[in-house]
Amino acid sequence: MLKEAEIRTFIEGTTNYFEISAQQSATVGSPYLVTDGNPGAYEYTGVIGISGARKGIVYFTAPRGMLTVLLMRMQETDTSDENIKDLVGEVANTISGNARRDFGKNFVISVPVVIAHDLEKVTAPHSRSYVIPINWRTHSAKLVVCLE
Repeated sequence: MLKEAEIRTFIEGTTNYFEISAQQSATVGSPYLVTDGNPGAYEYTGVIGISGARKGIVYFTAPRGMLTVLLMRMQETDTSDENIKDLVGEVANTISGNARRDFGKNFVISVPVVIAHDLEKVTAPHSRSYVIPINWRTHSAKLVVCLE
């Protein structure tokens, strides 16, 4: 079960990412708990495995339109599928890396696994996931935190 302060760590990591990388802030909706096991996903998802003191996954999922605009904000003109996949993995990795600073060295993160165009493959490892809705410009994405 995540504490409010732990959820805030992920929210701050997300908003910081957009402020630094896109030089435009993102707003975060109210986090909510999904108890039926599948929090859902968009076209592109970067999944980080968590081990150590906590176990589970953290994933950032977003539609192609949002990721394309984000690349352009970062002065990247190549919006190929490959670059979009790199970006979604980088967002997940950066947010999880920031969380690691708060949670300490026993919060071990894996390299990102990127899932594209295959929404069925994006599943939570156990039944309780917190979904943090992210709104940036006209786009919606989400960060899903599923930790024991």
